[in-house]
Amino acid sequence: MLETSATPGSLMLVLHDIAPETWPDYQPFVEAVDEMGHVPMTWLVVPNFHHRNPLAGSPAFCRLLERRLARGDELALHGLYHADDGPAPRSLRDYFMRRLYTHEGEFYALNQGQAMQRLEAGLEVFDRQGWPVAGFVAPAWLMSQGTRQALSQLPLRYTSTPQHLYRLPDFTAFDAPGLVWSARSAWRRGVSQVVCDWQCRRWRNAETLRLGLHPVDMRHRSSRDYWLRTLDKLLMQGRAPLTKSAWLQRQAVG
Repeated sequence: MLETSATPGSLMLVLHDIAPETWPDYQPFVEAVDEMGHVPMTWLVVPNFHHRNPLAGSPAFCRLLERRLARGDELALHGLYHADDGPAPRSLRDYFMRRLYTHEGEFYALNQGQAMQRLEAGLEVFDRQGWPVAGFVAPAWLMSQGTRQALSQLPLRYTSTPQHLYRLPDFTAFDAPGLVWSARSAWRRGVSQVVCDWQCRRWRNAETLRLGLHPVDMRHRSSRDYWLRTLDKLLMQGRAPLTKSAWLQRQAVG
């Protein structure tokens, strides 16, 4: 059961798949959010998006992220490549998860050693930039058992799935329901709006809500405007915007 609150609660605005090539998609949206006032965001940064966007090759974009940090936003690690480049799936379940559900489940099939290597490589990129990092979110939220084992050995404070935030290293779970769209086609966008509207009603008393945005959402007026309207409505209801780290710090230590 989700915890409910008599107070307006909080919200977390989370931008997925942050990379130099996705910034043009996000820029108008971020500017519109900035005009609403101080709304801290969590940016899920991919160090080398699809093997073609190394952050080291985009100093101007890195400076942009540093300015966002200075505004009070948070940067979290979101995979290393955000691409599933492992061996071909061997089972029907794995084929569905890695080829039909998504082609970007980078950490779905990794063993502990492989996951550790990629996590440490991603954290090294953050370290070279001098960026603080508390969280890791697996692409498509797909984590193998090996990934979970690796995360429990690293100096990170949280990870997440669509409905929960987990405090590391022990994976203490906190209810944090999330809204997300599938915006790749018109029918998906139509279904997404219906589902998200229903979820907003269902979770109206939830202590917190996460808005999980993706670059493809920004390429369609219906989905982009939906997120702006929903954010504005939740703020008007009195929900406090928080980064993931800030929200987790407010939770009692179990």
